Parts: sequence; C-alpha cells; structure tokens
Amino acid sequence: MTHDIIQGVEHGTRGRRILVSHNKIAEKAIRLLNQHDIDVFFSPPYDPSDVVAKRAAELEIDGLMVRQGRINAEVIAASPKLKVIAKHGVGVDNVDIAAAAKLGIPVLRAMGSNSRAVAEHTIALALSLIKEVLPLDRAVKRGEWPKPTFTGKDVLGATIGLIGYGGIGRETARMAEALGMEVVVHDPFAPEAAEADGFVSIGDIDAMLPSVDVLSIHCPLTATTRNLIDARRLGLMKKSAVLVNTARGGIINEADLARALAGGTIAGAALDSFATEPPPADSPLWTLETLIATPHIGGVTYGSADAMAVIAAQHIISVLDGNPPDQRSIATPTELSA
Repeated sequence: MTHDIIQGVEHGTRGRRILVSHNKIAEKAIRLLNQHDIDVFFSPPYDPSDVVAKRAAELEIDGLMVRQGRINAEVIAASPKLKVIAKHGVGVDNVDIAAAAKLGIPVLRAMGSNSRAVAEHTIALALSLIKEVLPLDRAVKRGEWPKPTFTGKDVLGATIGLIGYGGIGRETARMAEALGMEVVVHDPFAPEAAEADGFVSIGDIDAMLPSVDVLSIHCPLTATTRNLIDARRLGLMKKSAVLVNTARGGIINEADLARALAGGTIAGAALDSFATEPPPADSPLWTLETLIATPHIGGVTYGSADAMAVIAAQHIISVLDGNPPDQRSIATPTELSA
C-alpha cells in the first residue's frame, strides 16, 4: 500500500506527492515513484473536475498522472506545488494544455507506450467488420443459418486508408501489409514517413476516400481534426467500405455516422472512442447492427498498461528532480485542450 485512508483522509509518508486520475496504475510504477520519495494517491476515474481539484488542493500535489476524466484549469491550478502533468498514454484531449502552459507546467505523453496494442485492436476491429463477424454471430444465435446465401469479403488485396502515421499508424500499416492489404496513408505532417516505409502517401483525404475498403483513424484530436469525418466525407466512400476509429472521439461526427450507417452509405463502423465518454445510453449508434463498439480500451493491455505507467512515472520523477521536460514528449498548446 502506498498510503493509508483514515476517515477519508490520506496520509503520505514521503516528501513528494502525486495524484492519479484513476483508482490504479501498474505496481512497478508505484514502486518506482516510491523509491524516488513520491507518494501516490488516487482519484476514481471520471470523477468530476471539481472533485479532482479539491483532492489535488488538499494533498498539495507535486505531480499529476492523468488516465481518465477532464483535467481542466481548475484542477491544474488547485495545487500551488504542481510542477508536472504526465499522461498515462499519448492522447491529451482531456487535458487543458493551454491552462497548464500559462502556469509553466509541462504536459508530457508516454510516447510509443501503447502503439502495438492499439494497432492490434485496430486490425481486430477491421477484420471483424470485413468478415461480418457480429451480424453472422447474431443470426446464428437467432436460429438462422445464412450459409446458403452468404459470400464473404477478402482481406487479401483490400485497401486500407490510414489517417495519421505516427507510432500507431505505422504499426497498423505493417500488420495490414502482412495480411496482404494495400496501404495508403494521409498525414500532412509526415508524408515522407509513409513513403519511406514503402506505402503510398496521399495529400488529399477526399481523393483517398473513394478507393479505400477500410478507413482507419490514427490522428490526434485537434481543432483541425474535430469532425474531420462528416456526412460529406462519408458520402465519398464506397458503400461496401468500413470505418475504424481507435484514436479519439470527436474526429468522427457521430450523428453523421449514425445516419450513414442507417442509410447504407457505408457498410459498417467500429469505434473504440467517443466524443463523450462514457457515451450517452440513448445514442442512435446503439440501434445499428453494423456498428461495433468497445470502451476505449485499445491501448489497455497488460504490457501497454505497464509501459504507460512507467514512462509517465519517469517523466514525473525527472521533472520533480529538476530536469527539463523531455521535448519529444511534451504536448504544446497548439493541440486541442479540454
């Protein structure tokens, strides 16, 4: 145990304190932090920001490790001792980066920690859609036997279009290529990276969409990527095409996607992230049998969870020890804030 709880009051024994916006992280990360004179405290996932802010203020935390929930300006300003925010992962759309920057507090990401895991989940979702696994499963369980009328789609020779070619996009491309898929990439910030790996780079999303059998999202949520995939762009895709999003909710306009699926504009979609998390129980998406939904767990495997926690812990330790933040990992205010 890293702390004791007595009538709701937590007592640490070390010289420095951090708060984790979740109820757990990997034990090896806790041990590492403890070894560097840092106590670890927890705030349940998706607690309201004002509750997290109150805990941060009461504990006078030196660092914040972000897993889930909104880390807004109130949370960031709550402790005058706060010196570093580290993301347990790579997406920072739930952190007000601009507010942190105003206070001179770096926001650091665990770069590369979950690339393989998310890519695996992407391919698993894409294959499930292409092979129509869920509709067939439901049909058989209803007592139907669609074998006489069913003809499946081939993965070999299918084209997958990737929007974004960072660590996750690159891993996804390699796996797709190994399955015999043709890979095309749109990434305006690194077009040469895909070409260097032997893949086709396309500068215009609209030009790419009509050719893809699978569209897979791997870009961050920013002011320019919000609602990037809307009704107009969905209308440019093949009726037989499917869409996978293991990046961030908000990149796809969910209302437009629901209408596109209901109307047969595209054949199916798989979402691991949503504009609001947890998503509303009355979402029109839930009525659609051509949708697969998972609860933003693409990067949550035993291996990646350990890596995310340890890298985040190392960022915190380094900054609290007086070192400059790792420039490759720092999130800038140009990225979308919470």
